[in-house]
Amino acid sequence: MNTPLRTDRLDLLPLRVDHAEEMAAVLADPALHTFIGGSPDTPEALRTRYEHLVADSPDPAVTWCNWVLRLRADAHLIGTVQATITGHEAAEIAWVVGTPWQGRGYASEATRGLVGWLRERSRVRRVVAHIHPDHHASAAVASAAGLFPTEEEHDGELRWRLDL
Repeated sequence: MNTPLRTDRLDLLPLRVDHAEEMAAVLADPALHTFIGGSPDTPEALRTRYEHLVADSPDPAVTWCNWVLRLRADAHLIGTVQATITGHEAAEIAWVVGTPWQGRGYASEATRGLVGWLRERSRVRRVVAHIHPDHHASAAVASAAGLFPTEEEHDGELRWRLDL
């Protein structure tokens, strides 16, 4: 299901368990958890999480699609994008870019690439993201990818949506 994707500056590589150590360093800044809660994972905890993710969803009606973002210019991993595709023709997406690489448009570029990939999938008709109302950077990423805020809230986050 996960295939490599390519944008202008990034390679979106299907998540592998052996990405955990490098990604633990990328995601080590506690500030990345300001709006989502929790704290950075250790390499071991991230490895366990990645083992679970690459095994795919136990629900046959749900598909997990996860990529790491590799900056082509220097071959470093800088973040992730993901889509959870349900049998109801919908995909919930999320993204994160490590703090040192923020503010350069990488999250927007990767998310646009992900939405483009989803657009090509005939069964996906709706893309949704859940964003904390105070997380202006994530709102900008969603907007750049073509999503619009709705009036719906879930667990303190605003639902953004794009009908394909």
